[in-house]
Amino acid sequence: MKGIVFTEFLDLVENKFGLEMVDTIISQSELESEGIYTAIGTYSFSEMLQLLQNLSNNTNISIDNLLLVYAEHFFSVIENSYPGLLATYKDPIEMLSSIENHIHVEVRKIYPEAELPTFIVESKTEKSLVMIYKSSRAMHHFGLGLMNKTFEHFNSTADIVLEKIKEDGTEVKFIINKN
Repeated sequence: MKGIVFTEFLDLVENKFGLEMVDTIISQSELESEGIYTAIGTYSFSEMLQLLQNLSNNTNISIDNLLLVYAEHFFSVIENSYPGLLATYKDPIEMLSSIENHIHVEVRKIYPEAELPTFIVESKTEKSLVMIYKSSRAMHHFGLGLMNKTFEHFNSTADIVLEKIKEDGTEVKFIINKN
């Protein structure tokens, strides 16, 4: 997993819960990196799982809810760092339906070793989108949070239903209906 995911996560933890919480969750985890991350480095996903689990244990906030909050934070990083990417789109459905064929292509140019989830568009209309999320990492709530922020970015709203295809969350169906 790319280091930017870790550095931004720890920034979020510091901003929301304080520097002491960052120290606490790093200390409670068994991290090969010892909690030292660079944005361009590559680190084990198990480290993110440990940090999330320890943050959840210390805050009594579910991992899914932490991932939603983190996605909102991460979207602002995308807005600030890559405004041209978002400016390519005029509509949230258009943007979300192009994750696999455009956005992930651009991400791989910056982070060639990035292990990204797969998004398969099952159906698309002007007001609806059905996508299948597949990943060895069950971070579908991170994806849900990014989708929510996408609609907010375009001053729009949507009802987004998440249906687990595989119970472990490695395959999920997103049913999106724009309001």
